[in-house]
Amino acid sequence: MANTLFDKGREAFLGSASIAAIHWLNDTISFFLLDNTYTANFSSHGNLNDVTAGARRAGPVTIANKVSTNGAADGDDIRFNSVTGAQVVAILGYKNTGTESSSTLILWIDTATGLPITPNGGDIIVSWDNGTNKILKL
Repeated sequence: MANTLFDKGREAFLGSASIAAIHWLNDTISFFLLDNTYTANFSSHGNLNDVTAGARRAGPVTIANKVSTNGAADGDDIRFNSVTGAQVVAILGYKNTGTESSSTLILWIDTATGLPITPNGGDIIVSWDNGTNKILKL
């Protein structure tokens, strides 16, 4: 696969009437590290409950100090503490409402420096792109 946005996440950013809007600066945005037991479907998977719990290697971790500049979303780098288990192949970002069935999937990153990574019990730090695209660009 390649880094991409989920269709429902795109719709939420664009103000679809059928999905609760995503506001990058005001909403809680969280991330999971995933193994290869989850197969993403970017057009039909819309909420966190579409992601098998067993594929979640670490998280959720909520991003702090979010900013938006020139259509790009950014925020602090994130840390997953004491990660163990199967090889991590992707980073999943979503709007965290506290309820899986209403937590909208936003982005999938599986092409990045350091991915895939085999956990060894240590921390995994995700350092976001400092270029023009940041975490994501609409």
